[in-house]
Amino acid sequence: MSGDAKKSGNGGGGFRAKLDHYLYSGEKKHVFVGIAIFGVIFGVPWYLMTSGSKQQSHQDYMEKADKARSERLSTGSSTTR
Repeated sequence: MSGDAKKSGNGGGGFRAKLDHYLYSGEKKHVFVGIAIFGVIFGVPWYLMTSGSKQQSHQDYMEKADKARSERLSTGSSTTR
């Protein structure tokens, strides 16, 4: 209990007190920093996953699948004869 009294009497507070202040204060700068942190956490992996590859449309995918299917069927029928 003496630790509780010491914590509440301490003006500076510890890491947890500062974190709670930043999380629940609602100050504009704290909200902006929080949004920026979440943006970085989710934005960097998304950028790394999508930076090197060209996004295919559904039509491109279907054409590629049809080509592979026709090649597979044509080689399969010629080997059975």
